Amino acid sequence: MSQQEWAAKALQSFDAVVSATGGFRSRAGQRRMAEQVAHTFSHAQLGKVEDADGDAAAPPPAPARAIAVVQAGTGVGKSLAYSVPAIAMALERGTRVLISTATVALQEQLVNKDLPALAERMEQPFRFALAKGRGRYVCKLKLERLAGGGAAGGDGADGQDDDLFAEEEAEANARRPRQESEARMQFYASMADALSTSEWDGDRDTLQAPPEPEVWSPVAAESSSCTGKHCPVFSQCTYYDRRKALVAAQVIVANHDLLLSSIGARLLPELDNCLLVLDEAHHLPATALQQFACEADLSRLNWIDKLASRALRIGALVEVEEIADVPAHAARMRAALQDAARLAMEVYGDELRAPRPAWGGRARTPAPGVPTRARVAGGALPPELVEPLAQAAHHAEGFLDALRAISKALRAEIRDKPDEARRLSTLYAQLGALAPRLEAVHETAQLLLQDAPEGAVPAAKWFTLQVDGDYIVVKAHASPVLPGNTLRHNLWSAVRGAVLTSATLTSCGQFDFFLREAGLFGDEAVTTLEVPSPFDYALQGTLVATETTADPREAQAFTAEMVDALLSDLAMVEAGALVLFTSRDQMRQAVDALPTAMRASVLVQTALPRPQLLARHRERVANGEPSIIFGMQSFGEGLDLPGALCESLFITKLPFAPPDDPVGEARAEWLRAAGRDPFSELVVPATAIRLAQWVGRAIRTEEDRAHVYCYDKRLVRTAYGQRLLKGLPPFTLERRVSA
Repeated sequence: MSQQEWAAKALQSFDAVVSATGGFRSRAGQRRMAEQVAHTFSHAQLGKVEDADGDAAAPPPAPARAIAVVQAGTGVGKSLAYSVPAIAMALERGTRVLISTATVALQEQLVNKDLPALAERMEQPFRFALAKGRGRYVCKLKLERLAGGGAAGGDGADGQDDDLFAEEEAEANARRPRQESEARMQFYASMADALSTSEWDGDRDTLQAPPEPEVWSPVAAESSSCTGKHCPVFSQCTYYDRRKALVAAQVIVANHDLLLSSIGARLLPELDNCLLVLDEAHHLPATALQQFACEADLSRLNWIDKLASRALRIGALVEVEEIADVPAHAARMRAALQDAARLAMEVYGDELRAPRPAWGGRARTPAPGVPTRARVAGGALPPELVEPLAQAAHHAEGFLDALRAISKALRAEIRDKPDEARRLSTLYAQLGALAPRLEAVHETAQLLLQDAPEGAVPAAKWFTLQVDGDYIVVKAHASPVLPGNTLRHNLWSAVRGAVLTSATLTSCGQFDFFLREAGLFGDEAVTTLEVPSPFDYALQGTLVATETTADPREAQAFTAEMVDALLSDLAMVEAGALVLFTSRDQMRQAVDALPTAMRASVLVQTALPRPQLLARHRERVANGEPSIIFGMQSFGEGLDLPGALCESLFITKLPFAPPDDPVGEARAEWLRAAGRDPFSELVVPATAIRLAQWVGRAIRTEEDRAHVYCYDKRLVRTAYGQRLLKGLPPFTLERRVSA
């Protein structure tokens, strides 16, 4: 079948689904997007590429790639526009569709609502499955030990050191009140009972009350402590049971974190032989930076001795010769890390002990649990730090080589001695529980030591200091600075056919910023398409731009004036409203200023879990009562409050990124050194995308009517504010001066 025939057939499927959907309104923009999706995927050359001339001696031709970047405004119906043609074409071509999202909410919507509805309407049947990281599932072997009291020691090879807790978990347990420790053990026991009786399926997200990370971590099914098919409870493993569903599915719904972390791991479909859809694609660059950043604790190092002890004991049991060097590697790595921590304090001590800059330029004194930071200017480590970090990297590598040899031997023993599989798997988990810290030391030291080629942007490098109880914790951090480079090398080099979509991919009216951030700028395989929203924004919405006397950069004066104007406007709210703040301090001042009569109408993000808060908001509005949500950045995206649930949206200040992001600072420093303007190139475009997301909470359907209030006069008084306005829906604009 030709490319044109594939595309035509995919569009026929789309039209058939639309026709079969009762009450569905035809949308020209949605079909235009479906056409682009079908065209793109029909031109992607998947799998092994055959030489048309049959010349075995000639290098294989480069496969044809096709990537579409589609901005689909609110109300277009992008999920249907990409899923139907993608699934229809995948079934026709004998391949699979991988859909990646940024939020759990969209994953759940696709798996629980959109795809089941499609499966009923599409002519060809298909199976779909949800893919999550393995850390979201419980390890039954770990849970059994903890639920049975195994954290205190037990039936190891020599009856000693047989816990599966990470080092800080054990230390924290010793400092924790007895009642809290007992409550944890009871919680693990209740999880084990629920798992054994099938009341719980082993998925963290399906627990009635999902536990905090520090409670979940000791029982998570992490790869470093998993022996896979050699595990004695493999046949009952929730994670591997879910993986079976992935193998049988033609459509897999994952998330950006999992997509990037599993490249080359064979968990998801091979990227050169599937159709990839990236929804909420505006999150992809930030996710890439998070995925490829690394950090290492330079001060809490007891885990090194514990890991060395385990390696020696277990390595001797499985007769691995490489353990002979473990004591030296462990001791020298520990000494090198201690030297690095001491020298970092000598070089950066004044910065690490100084008050941190806050919004508006004010400083706040470091508080327990809140890290202070010192960035390595220019990405060039001080000479005195190079040698200890080089030693740490060298000995970490040697230590890792020994662990790999022990792990390989253990897996062979488990395979050959099934009667001892449980004991041996526990030993494997003991190594795996601490091995990620060793890997983090190795990766962080290597990236810190890396020098950028001339003209290239160096990695961002920084140190943090944090007070944790009686400990002063010094950590080293490193991160790539340009997400585009990282994505180009790790993702796009493997992808043949992809569609990236979101309601906010253009910035100030252009795709260029996103394309650069995503690593696609200048890629000949890329096509861009902007599909406007079907909403009549000029009729349905009004943007009220309030100009304060105070400069928004003067936080104290501006916040006081803004809060007065906000409270005056909130007094007029009759249904649902959403107020978006740029800092906790700003939100706290607004809460403190609320008059008594208004307090009962306000729901504060930090006071209730999000599902409970939204349920209460909907209940109040349904009862005809005013309900006002006070939220921060996480409430500015992915929140669907149609109709009366959000008739008024208040943006207290333009959502510029926080001023203390070390990766952003490093990138700005590099741009300035090259004679470029980071504010114009980075800050304004990024703010434009964030502001468009925030404003997008207001109008969700063709029937909605809403007012959007912005109290930051820079939106209408500055040249960059005019750029920001170009990226917003064409609301009717009203300007006013605060009283």
